[in-house]
Amino acid sequence: MGTTPERREFYQRLATKNAAPLWESMARLIPPEPRPTCVAALWRFKELRPLLFEAGRLITAKEAERRVLMLENPGMGGLSQITGSLYAGLQLVLPGELTSTHRHVMSALRFVIEGTGAYTAVDGQRVTMHPGDFVVTPSWIYHDHGNPSDEPVIWLDGLDLPIVNLLDTSFAEGYPDGTQRLKQKEGGGQTFSYPYSRSRAALDQLYRNGPLDSCHGVKMQYPNPMPTMGAFLQLLPSGFRGRAYRSTDSTVYCVAEGSGRSLIGDSIIEWQEHDVFVAPSWQAVSHEANSESVLFSFSDGPVQRVLGLWREEIVTQ
Repeated sequence: MGTTPERREFYQRLATKNAAPLWESMARLIPPEPRPTCVAALWRFKELRPLLFEAGRLITAKEAERRVLMLENPGMGGLSQITGSLYAGLQLVLPGELTSTHRHVMSALRFVIEGTGAYTAVDGQRVTMHPGDFVVTPSWIYHDHGNPSDEPVIWLDGLDLPIVNLLDTSFAEGYPDGTQRLKQKEGGGQTFSYPYSRSRAALDQLYRNGPLDSCHGVKMQYPNPMPTMGAFLQLLPSGFRGRAYRSTDSTVYCVAEGSGRSLIGDSIIEWQEHDVFVAPSWQAVSHEANSESVLFSFSDGPVQRVLGLWREEIVTQ
């Protein structure tokens, strides 16, 4: 649409009244399909792991509150986001360290990458963490972490922080007495922890007893106490070559086992164990496995479904 001097002068007068012409922004505001700002990207664990331990030498857990390296999407530099709606980071808890008890409006999830013996306590229930375990911290529930073991523990954090901040509803507070009291012994009644041993066995059983999905291999969703984020675990048999698929939910992946590659839009992501990568909204995704592989993932699908926004399709060549 051409802009004449008369129109430009009119737009300038509109700006003085904090108004603007919709017709000049219609294509940007209402595109024919999603145009995410985030891009397909890969974070190699073998490159980030030494930086995490360097952070462990430079700053204490008490100083940092949570010692985390945020994973910032290269298409959204400086915004502390891995996608337009999701936050992700790698957290390190060294032997003997404790974190303070707090709660916040943001929902959070943890996927353990390395180390055994640290714990998460949620609402007075404590669970010891092992590699591959999935732990949930629902909104406004007191939680803390500690590592009484003799080995460092690293996990992937995922939060709906951008969604909460978009709505200007972020609150956080510390526990009144510093550290929450345990309500019961470990293992008694917790509903926020999903051990990898059980989840992996469930994947194997599904693999033995049913056909592979042409796009996802064997994929299951964790029971979901969070209205904004969903989490998944999927098995890709050795040699698997998946069909291309796309959906409107942006998805963060962490490689629990194996190696392979994912084609995401025009990008080729070569991944190995513990790497993290991201698939933006509505970009075609297909997975290929060099060896038997397991991918953990989380996305903003639940909130999209609640709002009636979610779409998916198999991409035909």
